[in-house]
Amino acid sequence: MREALEQFLAYLALERALSANTVSAYGSDLNHFIAWLEEKDTKSFNDIRRIYIHDYLAELKDAGMETATLARRLVAIKMFFRFMFQEKIISRDITNVMDSPKLWQLLPDFLSSEEVDALLNAFPRSGKDLFAFRNRTILEIIYACGLRVSETASLTVGSVKFDDETIRVKGKGGKERLVPVGGTALRLLGRYLAEVRPQLVRNPMEATLFLSRSGRKLNREWIWNIVKEAAKIAGISKNIYPHTLRHSFASHLLENGADLRVIQEMLGHADISTTQIYTHVNQKQLLAVHRRFHPRG
Repeated sequence: MREALEQFLAYLALERALSANTVSAYGSDLNHFIAWLEEKDTKSFNDIRRIYIHDYLAELKDAGMETATLARRLVAIKMFFRFMFQEKIISRDITNVMDSPKLWQLLPDFLSSEEVDALLNAFPRSGKDLFAFRNRTILEIIYACGLRVSETASLTVGSVKFDDETIRVKGKGGKERLVPVGGTALRLLGRYLAEVRPQLVRNPMEATLFLSRSGRKLNREWIWNIVKEAAKIAGISKNIYPHTLRHSFASHLLENGADLRVIQEMLGHADISTTQIYTHVNQKQLLAVHRRFHPRG
């Protein structure tokens, strides 16, 4: 992948005659993207699906990256993929239908409490359908703990501390944190571990918590599809993805009076300024209430 990037940068400098600073900026952005892919064990650009790029941008947005910088990242990725397709490095350009980054607003999208309830109840509570129950448990855990999709996929059986009502999460940079788990999520996890996971596991040494039909670790794409399927069943028209549940977790905590520092700790943000994006969401809601109900609003 690094070799393809070097070819692209040479093309920009020699054939497009872009300035050294511009080429360097493209190189920096794309090196960051490739490093992110390598962390996810992606070996080839042909293995990338569109939702990988979506997740990458969502993580940057979640970390507080400005809209203009997000736009630049997406433009760089689209130009790179167009070049690789023209040079036959990749078999198809998955970015050619990706929307312009005007959709990346500064405020994160989130669901109302009613929409979250509908989403979490999209799959049945009964354990008769193994995969429906697994999917329901995954959704509940993401929302209950505000997890990133990568953190959810990486949970192990040992991550769950039933006695302490917490989950040990491995976040960015390998940093671990303990996140409280609500009673509903714990009950679902208990049933999943007792009734469902034993029917999915193939290797007795497998430690991953959430398993696929073949007994393997679920990847990011599978979890993304689970969220999309639940939204469709629930009749939610918003374009949601796993990060939407994380945003909803933080927004709902703030709405109900949780301290910003506590939310920062649970989300695993290194800097409080990253968490402060949710105060804008709250202020927006307060403004809407004021305009609706105040005589001079």
